[in-house]
Amino acid sequence: MNKKVCAERLQALKDCRKIVVKAGTRLLTDPESVPQLVSGIQALREKGIKVLLVSSGAVGNGMKQLKIEKRPRQLADVQALAAVGQCHLMAKYNEACAKFGFCAAQLLLTADDLRNRERYLNIMNCIDSLWERGILPVINENDSVSISELKFGDNDILSALIATMTRAKLTIILTTESGLRERNADGTLGSRISLVKKINDDLKASAEGTDNKNLSIGGMISKLRAAEMVNAAGEYLWVADGRNPSALKEIVAGQDIGTLFVPSRKIMDSKKRFIRFFSRCSGRVYVDTGAAEAVKNKGKSLLPSGVTAAEGEFKRGDTLEIIDPAGTVIARGLSNFDSKDCRTIIGHKCAEISKILKRDADDEIIHRDNLVIAN
Repeated sequence: MNKKVCAERLQALKDCRKIVVKAGTRLLTDPESVPQLVSGIQALREKGIKVLLVSSGAVGNGMKQLKIEKRPRQLADVQALAAVGQCHLMAKYNEACAKFGFCAAQLLLTADDLRNRERYLNIMNCIDSLWERGILPVINENDSVSISELKFGDNDILSALIATMTRAKLTIILTTESGLRERNADGTLGSRISLVKKINDDLKASAEGTDNKNLSIGGMISKLRAAEMVNAAGEYLWVADGRNPSALKEIVAGQDIGTLFVPSRKIMDSKKRFIRFFSRCSGRVYVDTGAAEAVKNKGKSLLPSGVTAAEGEFKRGDTLEIIDPAGTVIARGLSNFDSKDCRTIIGHKCAEISKILKRDADDEIIHRDNLVIAN
């Protein structure tokens, strides 16, 4: 039966100039998987699309090289396998890319690299430079040095972060599943879900229990988290079966394979992307019901009069979380005040701030232009 072309899929591809492709571990341990993947990437490149590959598989390839069947539990052992496997994997990528007349470049990252604004910009500039030279950037988490505090969680999340950073319109996650599937009443998996316009609790329940911990880390639930992030930035995410040799070619043709997650928000600007997804929070401000409503639902700035408490030590320009009376994080934003001044003015009206601080000062603790609503 011919695969139908969906309007939503064509919209995801319309004017698409950048695509992030993520390939999972279980796809990259087969000898033919890398040439097949690179062939699909070349099909995207031939359409003038800049492609960035987020590649899992370092630990899995290390296990294969050293003939280890079970993923070790000790961090040092996993790091050693990643060091072995990453070299082997990049050699396979460059061998496959050479057949199409281009090369691949390796970027190994930790979460801290993206939280630091200077390094974040350096990474963006490096990726742009590679693209200008027709080189395929291949990104993986730096498993050989990462510790739990500096890890992304899994490469599904990393691919979403890279997509939001590079403003890629489409993220494609290739896996060993046909896509997100319905959960039957007896708990078994049912039909493939073609299109998702809102990620709700039922979808998350359908995705539970799909993780495989032997080789890979993420499961379908991590792909939902990645989709939430990408959709929040106003972009698309597509999950498809990477075992299909033509998967990328069928996707770029707009065919009905896998599951497409459609954004409901407008495209987020670069500054707000950094605040929402990358900046490290230095403190929290707690707000009353009126301020929470104004910030979350009316697009207003956060004023001192609606703040009930400030937590943490922070400087002007640091990122703060905004917490409503129920204890929920409703937004993030850049503070106009350091923690000392913030505590001094909370609960006061805007007209009183300069007099209290004995200097000219902003009216808002966080201006709406520097504020991003949480999902």
